[in-house]
Amino acid sequence: MIDFSLFWPKPTLQRVWVATILIATYAGTAWANDLKSIKVQQNTGRQAAPQETAYASRPEVMRFADDLASRRDLDVLWVRQAIGQARMSPTVIRLMQPPAKSFSKNWRVYRSRFIDPIRIAAGARFWQDNQATLARAEQEYGVPADIIVGIIGVETIYGRDTGKFRVLDALTTLAFDFPAAHPRARERSEFFKGELEQFLSHQSRLGSDPTAPRGSYAGAMGMPQFMPSSWVKYAVDFDGDGRIDLWNSPADVIGSVANYFKAFNWQTGMPTHYPVRFDTATLDMDALMAPDILPTFSVASFSAKGAVLEGDALSHTGPLALIELLNGDPNNGGSPPTYVAGTENFYAITRYNWSSYYAMAVIDLGREVAARVRP
Repeated sequence: MIDFSLFWPKPTLQRVWVATILIATYAGTAWANDLKSIKVQQNTGRQAAPQETAYASRPEVMRFADDLASRRDLDVLWVRQAIGQARMSPTVIRLMQPPAKSFSKNWRVYRSRFIDPIRIAAGARFWQDNQATLARAEQEYGVPADIIVGIIGVETIYGRDTGKFRVLDALTTLAFDFPAAHPRARERSEFFKGELEQFLSHQSRLGSDPTAPRGSYAGAMGMPQFMPSSWVKYAVDFDGDGRIDLWNSPADVIGSVANYFKAFNWQTGMPTHYPVRFDTATLDMDALMAPDILPTFSVASFSAKGAVLEGDALSHTGPLALIELLNGDPNNGGSPPTYVAGTENFYAITRYNWSSYYAMAVIDLGREVAARVRP
């Protein structure tokens, strides 16, 4: 899991693009990078080739190692040796570049990549195998099983595709060789330096080999694709064996995902979204879209701007946001956008990956799996 809105500039209105994972901004390039992060990353990893640059010879990298060791009270020789084994990955750099072609975002196409028979069947098996643990997580954290199952399915197909890149190589490459053409390259480089610091500190304290973990091209790890900082903050030992294992322990994965959402203010019992239609006579679309995906409007103010709610939505007490999911370009063979009224829980899912498309895919996959498990 990673917020790819960190990697490419945001438009004035932060329109949702997607995964996701974790995944750029809400423009076409970001939407493509989200798909790339969840699909491509797991299939393009490889061992460092001899021609890839070793970071042991980079003075600025060794200065970073010395500073990290000093601030974190780590063995400086261990840190130098660890980061010195990292190699620059041209593949990681290439995957961080925006797509060469621009295109219209399309929710139906995006959805079809994640809500498919393979993921649904795998999700049903995962749910059935871990039913008691999912129930315990829902009781302790208030996060429904279908949301947890949806996240793990979208991220890695329940551990099937957790990534093949050496995390050390990916993080070091993005920390010190983030694509220079990016207008915010320095900021992104600093972000990955922070993640590299968290990763090395954690590996040192565990006494683990920092070259061993494999993950995404952005350094996300395990079944839930946690970045190192998320692992440190939100991962939990939910199976009680004295260690946290997000690769091989479904219980730890389930508990950690639930804990993540609790930390981002998941509201127990609240729906993620409601259907919405429009009253064209009073519709103020600009005002409704201005806050983007941030829940801002009361039911009354939402309705006053031409958004028509029905049923349970009329008694919703929290703020709402109008969520727009494009279905291609209507002037070029596409369909009109899909709209829903997003709640604070919809917004919480976008904190896992800053994308409305990603959030809806998680919700829909979870519902499809739930329907299979609970016919």
